[in-house]
Amino acid sequence: MDIRREIDATHRRLGTRELEAGTARVVTLSRRYPTDVEDLWAACTDPARLARWFLPVHGDLHVGGRYQLEGQAGGTITACEAPHALDATWEYDGDVSWIELRLSPDGDGARLDLTHVFHPDDEHWPRYGPAATGMGWDLGLVGLAWHLDDGGTPHGESEEWAASPEGAAFLTAVGEAWVPVSIADGLDPDDAKARADRTIAFFTGAG
Repeated sequence: MDIRREIDATHRRLGTRELEAGTARVVTLSRRYPTDVEDLWAACTDPARLARWFLPVHGDLHVGGRYQLEGQAGGTITACEAPHALDATWEYDGDVSWIELRLSPDGDGARLDLTHVFHPDDEHWPRYGPAATGMGWDLGLVGLAWHLDDGGTPHGESEEWAASPEGAAFLTAVGEAWVPVSIADGLDPDDAKARADRTIAFFTGAG
């Protein structure tokens, strides 16, 4: 893995959104892929392909239906406009948040914008910051790139891979990549670094 290339291939940004419950934190990751929108959509929505680079998914995969990622989150598909947009709830360990996928042409390739909207009362944000979810999505976007390139997939968030030198180096680099993003969003630099360090330690098993 060329860690620097993979880190730089993804653009990360933070924002807010007003919900009835209050002001929600918004994390967005964007990456361009060397394929067309239709193929990128199939990679993100076809259960057989999704299982090859992300996780197996089960359920009623249509608007209003519920999905379940094996060993991870589940939720309800709330909107779908193939091959450009997919919205769903993201329900895990009693918490509810929301994800949005947007696909668009980008030169001779296709662009994926993945947005994760957190509930205003999310209890993990003050301790871990955006890297807590960004880390997992960063891994997913790298896995998608390798899938589209037919070069295999990383080992995701498995303990074995995270403990390997390459896995730990990549996870550390991802966590550190979220620090300037947090600072640009207004977070104190020391706090931004501390949150990222806690996230890195969690993912690599160092803490």
